[in-house]
Formats: sequence, C-alpha cells, structure tokens
Amino acid sequence: MALVEIKNVTKHYHKGGETIKPLDGVSLDIEKGEFVSLMGSSGTGKSTLLNVIASIDRPDEGSVKIDGVEISHLSRTRLANWRAANIGYIFQTHNLIPVLTAYENIEMPLLLLPLSRAERRKRIEVALAAVDLLDRADHYPRQMSGGQEQRAGIARAIVANPKVVVADEPTGDLDPVTSDQILSLLKRLNQELDTTLLMVTHDSEASMIADRRFKLVNGKLVEEGVAVS
Repeated sequence: MALVEIKNVTKHYHKGGETIKPLDGVSLDIEKGEFVSLMGSSGTGKSTLLNVIASIDRPDEGSVKIDGVEISHLSRTRLANWRAANIGYIFQTHNLIPVLTAYENIEMPLLLLPLSRAERRKRIEVALAAVDLLDRADHYPRQMSGGQEQRAGIARAIVANPKVVVADEPTGDLDPVTSDQILSLLKRLNQELDTTLLMVTHDSEASMIADRRFKLVNGKLVEEGVAVS
C-alpha cells in the first residue's frame, strides 16, 4: 500500500457563470520515501493538488488516503489535529513570523503536539542541525539571508517528523545559487531521513531532482519521467 493514495480526485470552482476544474479525476500513488515533483503552467491546479494532499482543501469528488487514513472524511477538528502531526509544509515566501527567532519559528508546529519542553528542544535541535542552521537559532528572520530563512522554513516543516512534506515553489524567491543549495538540501533530507516529499515547481531543471516527475495538463496528471540514478 502506497503512503499517499489519491483516487479520482476532482476539484472545481465557480467564477461568474464559468466552472473551472483544476483537478479532473486525478489519481496518484506516492510510496514512502519518494521524492515527487509536480509541474504545470500558472493556474493549472498544482497548488490545488498540493493543498488537497496537505488537507488544507477538500476534494469535491474522489478520495485522499495518507498512511491508510481517509483524510477527506475527517471532521474539521480531527483534520487539524491530524495535519499537525502528519504534514509538513514548505512555503515559497518562508512565512516565518518576524518577531520570533528561528528556534521559536521552528517550535511552532510542536506546540500543537503533546510534547514536553525538553522533547521540543531535542526535536528543534535535530531539525536545525539537519538544515545546517544551529548557529542561527537565536536569529530573527530580518537577521538571516533568504536562503537561511528558507532553511528555517524547511526545519519547521520537518521538526514534527511528518509522514509527508509538501513544498510549494520552495526556490521561487531565491537566486540560482541559493536555489541549488535548497534543492540539494531537500534531496539530502529525502535520502538521509527517508522524508516523503511532494514539490510543486515551475522550474523544469528543479523538477529533475525528484524520483518521479508529473505535469498537470487540463486537470489531468501526466508522468513526465523517472529519475536516473
């Protein structure tokens, strides 16, 4: 059984008198430890699919199972608790809280879990070490470079040991050198921590780092290729 099982997922929106269907019967299985990239032009539904998998949005039709749990049927409260324990989200614009240090930003997801302060500290230090940011733990976002901010965002996404990490254009706001560093970091975390990753990107070169690559075209998912090791 795949870790992520998406079956015949459809999502539509109404805009004026028009019905827009970014996802039209999409099916996708992702195995534990896989790194999958999703491409497509603007407005094709990449982020919609990402948000459905992250349980931020619900499909209109179809099912989404993660580790055997049908998340599209959970109540709002149960879904919020489930998401806190099982999903890590990496944003394009970091979404760090300016008045909190890197340490405090990374701690935020753990405050939703039944952990002691000592357990939280241990997990935060492990996450900081994983992204090579231990020396920036007490720094505020304004005191860090864009790449360091994104590393803090990645540490925040992995700190709760989630089953799935989703990344929405994680290199979209970075220069080419920093983008390469962040992609290398994501690949290292995938390989060393066995992190299951789904990355949305508009960059065809960035997508090549994934094990499998998909493209959304007219609401349908098309497999682009398999990485050669």
